[in-house]
Amino acid sequence: VNMSFIDNLETFGSDIAFEEDLGKTISYDELAKKADILANEFGSKKQFIVIKCQNDIDTLIGYLAALRGGHAALMLDNGLDESLYHNLISHYRPDGIWSADGINGYKYNKLYTEHSKLHPDLSLLLSTSGSTGSPKLVKLTKKNIHSNASSIAEYLQLNSSESPITTLPLHYSYGLSIINSHLLVGAKILLTSHSVVSKEFWSFFKDSQATSIAGVPYTYEMLQRLKLERMELPSLRYMTQAGGKLAPRLVKHFASIANDKGIRFYTMYGQTEATARISWLPADKILSKAGSIGIPIPEGKITLEDTSGNLITSPETDGELIYQGNNVMMGYAESAEDLVLDDQLKGVLRTGDIAKYDDDGFYYITGRLKRFIKIFGNRVNLEEVEHELSANEFDCKCIGEDNLLVIATLSNNNEQIKQHIIEKYHFHHSVVKIFQIDQFPISSSGKIQYSELFEFYNSKNKT
Repeated sequence: VNMSFIDNLETFGSDIAFEEDLGKTISYDELAKKADILANEFGSKKQFIVIKCQNDIDTLIGYLAALRGGHAALMLDNGLDESLYHNLISHYRPDGIWSADGINGYKYNKLYTEHSKLHPDLSLLLSTSGSTGSPKLVKLTKKNIHSNASSIAEYLQLNSSESPITTLPLHYSYGLSIINSHLLVGAKILLTSHSVVSKEFWSFFKDSQATSIAGVPYTYEMLQRLKLERMELPSLRYMTQAGGKLAPRLVKHFASIANDKGIRFYTMYGQTEATARISWLPADKILSKAGSIGIPIPEGKITLEDTSGNLITSPETDGELIYQGNNVMMGYAESAEDLVLDDQLKGVLRTGDIAKYDDDGFYYITGRLKRFIKIFGNRVNLEEVEHELSANEFDCKCIGEDNLLVIATLSNNNEQIKQHIIEKYHFHHSVVKIFQIDQFPISSSGKIQYSELFEFYNSKNKT
């Protein structure tokens, strides 16, 4: 029988599954019961449920209810811009919404009676770009979720004595994968919405003896400023990083802290399209292979292909990273009609990332096929941001690199553009740079020369 950990929560009985920073806890038994009661409230036929996510027990009851009841859940940021949120709802017409209702805790509100047809295997929908609210969703199955959770639990050697603390949102695949991999082993998961820069976070961390921290590059920049090395954290066993490339100086910095404190530090690579995780760098290789995304996760396989589609068989040769595994999504949904489609990828994901491997079989990302950057772990499609700007009468071109969105404009309205982008996408002002240019560089075939634009920006901003 292909059982998933989601259907086996009861096996951990009265052990605590979740503890919130305000002291509320729930056992595995109780969690299973509450999830099943809610699953029935969702309906006997397969339903499409939107879950407005916060880092709390009720959000997770909703998530587990949908999965245990055979429904499909779309996880959305509770703080998503209202217009983007309504756009998604009218686009997909879900059956209902599980969300916090101000005073009365969480409530299930039915929305549409005529809902989209759903594929029987469809269990989870995640946005490909956390903040742009793009209607493009990743379609995942229970098998995807279980497979990725068990691979992660295997390479991190997780067991029921773990207590991870949440540093990432639950609507983000990395944040959710931490929940899944720890539920699989019966651990106690510490839930907080406080940021690592707040006192509340660290007092909860110490009082509840958190054993691990996970973060995107931005998290680690903050941990460096906070001087993590000076903190007394005897319960901390390991740290993980994913969601974009960590600067080599930070890899070295945290590797040496880990060394001093006798803890493990793992850097990892993944995509929402693979339910979260694709590769990991073992803690003992963190310095000798600094900058590497490591090796495939257990049960996963990585190959590289050149531009003609041939398999690359020699080290230090760039090619598109192709991943194979049971954690590969069914495909994307861009409309309600896509929710009923069969698995289109059959376990093979073309990542769009360019990579190479070294003599020891460790992989390194060297570039991107398409125009994506990552901002604080969320993938941002530069085309999409351009469309958003032009829809608002701004004539702009977007370039950038991880944690830096650069917008070139022909007119003198830098402040307006910056305000618009920050309000629309909730980006921190420090990652958005605007510069004025007389004309956009255009190739003979009329295409915008983005690389030239970036070179021009860099030459103007040499520090």
